[in-house]
Amino acid sequence: MSTRLVLCETSPRGVATVTLNRPTRNNAYDGELIAELSSAVHALAQDASVRVIVIRGSGAHFQAGADLDWLRATAREDAATNLAVSRATAGAMRAVYEIEKPTLALVQGFCVGGGTGLVAACDIVIAEQTATFAISEARWGMLASIIFPQLGAAIGLRQLRRYALSCEHFDAARAQALGLVHEVCAPGALDTTAAPIIEALLRVAPDAIAQSKRGLLRAAAVGAREWERLIDEHATKRQSAEAAEGLASFVHRRDAGWYRAP
Repeated sequence: MSTRLVLCETSPRGVATVTLNRPTRNNAYDGELIAELSSAVHALAQDASVRVIVIRGSGAHFQAGADLDWLRATAREDAATNLAVSRATAGAMRAVYEIEKPTLALVQGFCVGGGTGLVAACDIVIAEQTATFAISEARWGMLASIIFPQLGAAIGLRQLRRYALSCEHFDAARAQALGLVHEVCAPGALDTTAAPIIEALLRVAPDAIAQSKRGLLRAAAVGAREWERLIDEHATKRQSAEAAEGLASFVHRRDAGWYRAP
């Protein structure tokens, strides 16, 4: 079995498949996975033979957010380290969001926290009926700030205000109604559902796609200064007492201190 956390394979027709490859941890991301994802996306951006990029997760789940053990360890590091971690994570998400090639996410199982940001960064999303979504960071005393731009573009501010604040789980049908998911399919049918969409993308002129994406992203641009503020907030919150309590409540499977039972 490969020890790489992100696998990348390109077909003779130019369809690159990027697979998050940490199934024993539900593809939860840590610093190594983020670095490999960023490297893969930057390499694909420079490869003229690549026409379409498919992003998927190995095993039972697409991506279950951040690895909480890694988050807790990171929070114990200094402020500069935490800022670097948040900047790297935001950079990987932006790389997916801004790449000038069409991206297609195939979602099964859990798609939580950063996973929702990753699919929102993609151009097209297909999910199995049984997939489950949540923007869950605030539930554990942290911030999802670095995925707000692409989530806001995908589902709109009004819906983002609900789901980023309540951290409710929602199913694939709801995700489609919100605009996070384009197509919902039966379990096991991700590839067959994706096939005609990939075929359509391959028929479109590559430079026209690149120029279209540039124009679309300009219309919804977030300035560099705003990105830096979101990154700073993301890093600072990870080191807060509230985040420590939230992560501890998750690990020990108990209610957080701020919750009063009825």
